[in-house]
Amino acid sequence: MKQSIGKFLGYLHSVKNASPHTIVNYKKDLEQFLAYLKPPEMEAPPLEKIDHKMIREYVGHLHEVGLEKSSIARKLAAMRSFFKYCVREGVLKENPARLVPTPKLPKRIPAVLSAEEMSGFLDQLAGARTPSRKRLRVPTENNAIARLEDSVLLCRDRAILELLYAAGLRVSELTGLNLTDVDEKDRVVRVLGKGRKERVVPYGAKAAEAMRLYWPIREKLLNENQGKRKKPEDQAVFLNYRGRRLTTRSVGRLVKKYVKLVNINWDLHPHSLRHAFATHLLADGADLRAIQELLGHSSLSTTQKYTHATPQQLMRIYDKAHPHA
Repeated sequence: MKQSIGKFLGYLHSVKNASPHTIVNYKKDLEQFLAYLKPPEMEAPPLEKIDHKMIREYVGHLHEVGLEKSSIARKLAAMRSFFKYCVREGVLKENPARLVPTPKLPKRIPAVLSAEEMSGFLDQLAGARTPSRKRLRVPTENNAIARLEDSVLLCRDRAILELLYAAGLRVSELTGLNLTDVDEKDRVVRVLGKGRKERVVPYGAKAAEAMRLYWPIREKLLNENQGKRKKPEDQAVFLNYRGRRLTTRSVGRLVKKYVKLVNINWDLHPHSLRHAFATHLLADGADLRAIQELLGHSSLSTTQKYTHATPQQLMRIYDKAHPHA
């Protein structure tokens, strides 16, 4: 089974173009299942001897140790994909995980700010950049950058937040942007989405203005890190204080930081801005298929999960469309 797992992970990388994050998680999930099947000083059963009863027992074990249902569902998805691959390769005749039901997950509607709240949030950051105005007291990311003015990183962070909302990008798509991916003249970005699918997404005037203010800051970060042991990444759009490409985790931290400064009761993360992007487009009359293209979803059902119509919007649609309204 261990050899088959290795081949499966290679297949995910070379054929399916799965993200490194997905491959790492699938590897961990499958190795945990293998460890469960192979207690100390015992051999794991042959691959063809693994049946749905063993997988059910493993799922029951995961419930007993208190694992979240969402985590169990992910591990089960990894096993289904692995055994499906084994069937396709002729190693197995049938997929034993297919007969194991996925735990029922509670439906969670992510928090989405109204268009007014989102504009107010971003406008506060825009107002905070001018020294003559009362600025947000934004803590620096690290003591090593205490010499930089607050407004330096604030300009970068505002550009990040504006672009996440304006283009509905995944955080990995944003951090993966290179200079050649940004067309300032036409105000579009070329992004590499899931499955390494490319798409071109437009962005608005406010994001364009935030990006214009960020470019000199980016140059400053590059210049200050020339000659360092680790060379700055001169092709990456968004840089950290070392002149290196900003990570998805860093973007998550900065979103949390600014959200708490504006409203401590909001529970938002980078993906919340993507949800807001889709929801606000739908509210203003955008076609669901167009939103699907902008988000880079292969399925319309996935796009529908990203959009949240308010009761007032549903009533307006009902009154307009129903013949007896």
